[in-house]
Order: sequence, then C-alpha cells, then structure tokens
Amino acid sequence: MSKMKERLQEVARITQRLEKDYPLETEAFLGFLKKAEAGKALDLRTKELINVGLAVAAQCEWCIAFHVQQAVAAGATRDEIVEAGFMAVIMHGGPAYMYMTPLFDALDDFLPEGGN
Repeated sequence: MSKMKERLQEVARITQRLEKDYPLETEAFLGFLKKAEAGKALDLRTKELINVGLAVAAQCEWCIAFHVQQAVAAGATRDEIVEAGFMAVIMHGGPAYMYMTPLFDALDDFLPEGGN
C-alpha cells in the first residue's frame, strides 16, 4: 500500500479514536467542518483545490492525501491540483515547495498518470 493511502487510513483511525474517546470535541470539530464546507458561493471542486493549497502550506501529509483524493473525486485535474500546490509555494516558500513531493505521491495514488 502506498504511503498516501496509508495516510488516509491513519486519518480514519484517529477520527474513530477521537469520536470514541472525545465525542463532544470531535462532534464540534466535524460539525464546524460541515458548516464551513456547506457555503454556496464556491463549488466543491474549488473548495478542495483551496484545501490542497492550504494542506501543502501547512505541510500536512495527511491533509494532502485527504484533499487530493477529495479534489480528484470532485473532478479536479492533475494540472489544477499542481497549480493549487504552487499557490502554497508562492505564499509559503521553500518548505511548501518540498511538500509538493507528497502532493505528487497523492496524485499518483488517486489520479493515474495522464489522467485529467
């Protein structure tokens, strides 16, 4: 199994553990996410591209894996996802540039080469 697919499994595991051990806090956080994502001004694809850029800037491999997968599911192309990653590099510099590595790992896992 690839590293980025393992990251997604880790996201699921920590979410399940937090839901069990800290249900109020986890419910509040996940509820906030749903409300924030429910806005109507931006479509899901655009929101996920923004999340990809933010995940690269935050240097969070778990977030990159999750949001690249979600962006692909929402119809984003490889080039759109890479450009979103580069927006993070513009704003965050060299460290974000290096986190393009897990971005490409996630793209390779969730969007076949040449796939748009």
